Amino acid sequence: MKSIQLGLAMLLFTSASSFAAEAWKEATVDGAKIYTDAMGMTLYTYDKDSKGTSNCYDKCAKNWPPLEASADAKAEGEWTVVKRKDGSHMWAYDGKPVYTFIKDKKAGDIKGDGVGDVWHMVKAD
Repeated sequence: MKSIQLGLAMLLFTSASSFAAEAWKEATVDGAKIYTDAMGMTLYTYDKDSKGTSNCYDKCAKNWPPLEASADAKAEGEWTVVKRKDGSHMWAYDGKPVYTFIKDKKAGDIKGDGVGDVWHMVKAD
């Protein structure tokens, strides 16, 4: 019985610690290296955000869903966690919160790039 409990505890620990690495990934779209969420949906930044602060709520967040992070998520390299004013957490790249776009319907879509001259896909260095 103790070995089963230990095994479950280890599984939970490895699942939680690997979440950050699974929240985003690199992809190549139209020859550009970009970041996507785990499902391959393009990630975007919003010019009206500042480092460590999201300014996309309500209707904005419905159209541009934040890339959610768990409350215990840890920063990893250029990826950090931002606490939103509603208490939820989201991922940020180089300090800028990142979002997906509701009009991107399949992996590789980049319909949000340049919208309103304030949304930009997150390019991988």
